Amino acid sequence: MKRLWLLLPLLFIFNTCEDTLKKRPYSFFIAGHTYGTPGADIIRNGLHPPFKNRFELIQENSAIQFGVFLGDIVWESGEEDWDNVDKDLVELGKPVYFAAGNHDVGNRALFELRYGETFYHFIYNNDLFIILDPNLDNWNILGEQLSYLTYVIEENHRHVDNIFVFFHQLLWWTPDNIYKNIKFNSIDERADSINFWSEIEPLFHSLQNEVVMMAGDIGAGSWAHSFMYHNYDNITFIASGMGECDNPLCLGNDEGIGNDNFIIINVDEDKEISYELIAINRNDINELGRLQDDVLRYK
Repeated sequence: MKRLWLLLPLLFIFNTCEDTLKKRPYSFFIAGHTYGTPGADIIRNGLHPPFKNRFELIQENSAIQFGVFLGDIVWESGEEDWDNVDKDLVELGKPVYFAAGNHDVGNRALFELRYGETFYHFIYNNDLFIILDPNLDNWNILGEQLSYLTYVIEENHRHVDNIFVFFHQLLWWTPDNIYKNIKFNSIDERADSINFWSEIEPLFHSLQNEVVMMAGDIGAGSWAHSFMYHNYDNITFIASGMGECDNPLCLGNDEGIGNDNFIIINVDEDKEISYELIAINRNDINELGRLQDDVLRYK
């Protein structure tokens, strides 16, 4: 079972009249690599401090219904580490879903005891949300998880509008495809070849739905890119992360240190999707520009 403080607000929303919600605009946010900078002294004290300094922005946006953390929420998966994250989320005051990263399942038994299964789905406002766990099979989606994914798509795609898919690793990257120059955090535990392009992407590419896939293993240091966007046909790939700046005083620095960010996804009454790329280390939250302008600038 997921922790009730994470889910009760959403259960209330889902159990209210779905027909009246179907065409209402809403927003949610995604945040990747929320423990921050690898090796920094502050990483055992909950979420990345510059991100916490932007909680008020999320709290004051009444359209934001929930968030999704895209993995590497903690540096080490220990009781104290998760307790600190939970305290931060109580402070945030909005429901958050977890897409587990490799650091988060360093102690898989503990993670699952506290937060439940690492692949699951839900429907909100007639949009389908799917959370996957590539850590189970070296970046592959195999076995029970693949069967589950296939079933969820088949059972729901005709009846929902948009489909949002969340995982930690940038599964669309290969050493020789158009994404080869994207610098992300880690290739740890990746099999020599994975089944994303052979089995997973075709499940979604064949649909009539708009599909947005989001990953969070990016932005951990100055050597890594902090975000990316690419769209083709009905598929959009987005990555977002933080950790380039390990100083909790980064926020408000006149020099505009770092490209740490999170992204707000807006869905309007016509189910059209738009994005806000939020800079968390800059005086101007819009200083990083439009996410959609970041069209394979790394190719």
